[in-house]
Amino acid sequence: MPGRLKPKLQTRRKPHSTVTVDSEPDSAAPKVCKMKFAAIDLKIGLVTGLLVLGFTALGYRLVDLQVIRHHDLQERAEHNTHRTISRPPMRGTILDIRGNPLATSVPAKIICADPSLVGDRRVEVARAIAPLLQTNENFVFERLAPRMREDGKTNGYIVLKRKVTLDAWEAIKKTMSTLTFGVDESKLKAVDKRFYTNLRAKAVFAEDDEIRVYPNGRLASHILGYVGNDELQSGQNGIELAFNSKLTGVRGWLRTEIDKKQRELVVFREEAVDPRDGLNVVLTIDAGLQDIAESGLAEIVKKHTPVSASCTIVRPHTGEILAMATVPNFDPNRPGAFPMDALRNRVISDISEPGSTFKIVVITGGLNEQLVRLSDVFNCEHGHFGFAGRTLHDHESYGDLSVIGIITKSSNIGAAKIGIRLGEERLYHYITDFGFGSRTGIPLPGEVSGIVHPVQKWTKVSIAQIPMGQGIAVTPLQMVMAMCTIANHGVLMRPMLVDRLENSDGKIIAKYQPQPVRTVANNGAIKDMVTALKTVPTKDGTAEKAHMEHFTVAGKTGTAQKVEHGHYASGKYFSSFIGFFPADNPEICISIVIDEPKNGHYGGQTAAPFFKEMADRAANYLNLKPDIEVQPLMDNQPSLIEASNTKRASKQNNN
Repeated sequence: MPGRLKPKLQTRRKPHSTVTVDSEPDSAAPKVCKMKFAAIDLKIGLVTGLLVLGFTALGYRLVDLQVIRHHDLQERAEHNTHRTISRPPMRGTILDIRGNPLATSVPAKIICADPSLVGDRRVEVARAIAPLLQTNENFVFERLAPRMREDGKTNGYIVLKRKVTLDAWEAIKKTMSTLTFGVDESKLKAVDKRFYTNLRAKAVFAEDDEIRVYPNGRLASHILGYVGNDELQSGQNGIELAFNSKLTGVRGWLRTEIDKKQRELVVFREEAVDPRDGLNVVLTIDAGLQDIAESGLAEIVKKHTPVSASCTIVRPHTGEILAMATVPNFDPNRPGAFPMDALRNRVISDISEPGSTFKIVVITGGLNEQLVRLSDVFNCEHGHFGFAGRTLHDHESYGDLSVIGIITKSSNIGAAKIGIRLGEERLYHYITDFGFGSRTGIPLPGEVSGIVHPVQKWTKVSIAQIPMGQGIAVTPLQMVMAMCTIANHGVLMRPMLVDRLENSDGKIIAKYQPQPVRTVANNGAIKDMVTALKTVPTKDGTAEKAHMEHFTVAGKTGTAQKVEHGHYASGKYFSSFIGFFPADNPEICISIVIDEPKNGHYGGQTAAPFFKEMADRAANYLNLKPDIEVQPLMDNQPSLIEASNTKRASKQNNN
């Protein structure tokens, strides 16, 4: 048994000895573990460090965006998404008394551009849109150049052209959307593709605007005026300037946000204020009568080729201006195409000696002061009258003339003698009472007051010269309003050009009423004056060619030598005729003034025939009721002068 157990003991020791031999590697295991843990710690440290750095950078970025650059970035964000859109009002319409539009506005666009979005493609853009803008290609190219603003940023807004029609804007949009630049954009980087996309869609844009349109061209151009091409469309002359604040209206605005496609995000709309359109101005002008006046002036120009001519039609009882025209005139749709001289309203801005039309002032004064009667006779010295070292002349040789005859024959010497009898102070009183020497108050810019010297500055001969229309300067409007005073029973009216103001719905906002200024003379003196003025358009008077078949006309001719550089110019005259009808109950008064007519220069030769022509057309247009049946002038028919002289002779015989 011992021999059989021995091997077993040896066999069991072997594993033990093996364990003893292998005990050395087990002592190195903790070192390996330590190395592994160190590597893990290192990685964790690196990751932690990176995270710390990342969060630090992120924190700095947040501080930079939210604190340091907050204001700048907020401005950029608002610039990209927030919009304050100006909403301009429509300018009011100017209408005639019958509601016909004389000046109106139609929608248009202001074409703008963002040079920062155009970049280096200015040549292509300028070449594409310049023809559509009807402007020079070089001009567009220069306007598209990027420029630095004061804040160091590139200018993102420039105006290329104002008053562009809607059709032209649609053509510009289509052209920009299809614009090519000779590059294969499909191969470009995303940032470059975005550049071309923005260029086509956003580089050229438009804002609301309007175009002022004068549908009748030159008709009433001096009354209407015109507007400028500035952003505010300010009136530059005429009613456009005088009533600019009423016509302009009030701007509105819209504060809102937009998306990247420039569409409004209505939910974020902050404020919306509607614009208030300008008021409509309704004039007393009648477009039909205005056309009669202007076509009549065109005929005068053809026949007499004057420097200028004017016509004014007034309703005497109210002072309403029914027509006011002067040539040369202009087209307010394109005022820049005409010389400055054509833009002037000569009816209110030009002055001249009135000539014999001014006799109504002195004779009305004499009648009103009861210093003379129509039947009183004055010796007219056969055409030559010496006074204060000067010789006064008549255009013909007259002997004795009654006061009515002085008007009929337009005697300078007879008027001078009545003026002398009236005296300086009283004559000056009637001159100013008739409105001379001061503006009439018509609501138009550019009116002048004329020249009326105070009595202290009169020369010795002034008392004789002024009654015949010399030594004084008046405007055509002043003279016609003086004649209207005779037609209106001696009451001077302020000229009325605007009837009312209306809003866009036609509601009357303001209604203007006729304004009497003063009573110049009593009714008796005025009736006598009308009686005398009726004799002028007769075969015995100076304006036989002003005679109307169906209406009694009262009026006066005028022929005044022009004054140039302080001296009377040889062969140059202002010729005129002013008349009203029906004489005893006047509906309208018409004034015609011609500056330097050719082919005749007397008012009865040049202005009177055109008065008749315009008066006939005006009477038909207004459907006026005639005050007489057809009474052709007969050679054997006694004139008012003859009747007056017969009556005077009968009185003398009875005495």
